[in-house]
Amino acid sequence: MVADISMVNPSRSQGQPLSNSKAIEKKVIKKVGKKEHHLWQKRDSAGSGQKALNLVRIVSGLPNEKEAVYGALDKWTAWETEFPLIAASKGLRMLRKRSQWIRVIQVAKWMLSKGQGATMGTYDTLLLAFDMDQRVDEAESLWNMILHTHTRSISKQLFARMISLYDHHNIPKKIIEVFADMEELGVKPDEDTVRKVACAFQNLGQVDNQKLVLRKYLNKWKYIHFKGERVRVRRETWDI
Repeated sequence: MVADISMVNPSRSQGQPLSNSKAIEKKVIKKVGKKEHHLWQKRDSAGSGQKALNLVRIVSGLPNEKEAVYGALDKWTAWETEFPLIAASKGLRMLRKRSQWIRVIQVAKWMLSKGQGATMGTYDTLLLAFDMDQRVDEAESLWNMILHTHTRSISKQLFARMISLYDHHNIPKKIIEVFADMEELGVKPDEDTVRKVACAFQNLGQVDNQKLVLRKYLNKWKYIHFKGERVRVRRETWDI
C-alpha cells in the first residue's frame, strides 16, 4: 500500500505545476499589457504639449505675413499621419494667454482652412482676438457665418462674446441685433450681458425697452457679503 501511494503522488505533483505556471504566465502578460497602455497615454499627452510649445516658438519668430505663417505651420504638420488637433488647440490657448492676438488669428484661421477646430471654443478665441486687434468687420463676418451655420447650437458664452465686442467698440445698434437673435433662439443672457443690452437701449434713447429688459432678465435678488457671509438681498431699483 505504501508503494501504491508513492506512485500516485508523483503523477499528481507533475500536473499541478503546469496549470499554475500557465496561470502565472497569463497574469504577467495581462499586467504588462496594462502598464504599456498607461505609459503610451502619458507619452502622448506629454508629446502634444511639446508640439504645442514648438508651434508657439515657430510662429512667434516669424514675420507678420500670412504666407510665411501658413508655410511654417504646414511644415509643422508635414510628417504627421493625422492632423495634430490637440497640440494645435493647446498652442492656440498658449498664444491667447500671452495676448499674441495676431498670431492667434493666424493660427485659428489656418486651422479652420484645414477643416479643423471648428468648435465654439475656437470661435470664441478668434472673436476675442478680432476684438483685441480692432478687427470688427472680420469679427462680424465670422459671427454671421456662425449664426447661419450653427444656429441652434450657439452657446450663451459666444453671444456674450459678440455683445461684449460691440460694447467695447461702442456700437449699440449691433448689440441690439445680437440680443434679438439671442431671444429668438431662446438663449437666456447672463447678468453682465443684460446690463450691456440695457445700456445699449439707453444710448439709443429707448428707455422703455431698457426697463423692459431689466425687468425681464435681471434677477430681483442679488448676493452681497455681510460679516463674512453671503447674503441674499432684494435689489433696491431696476436701474443700472
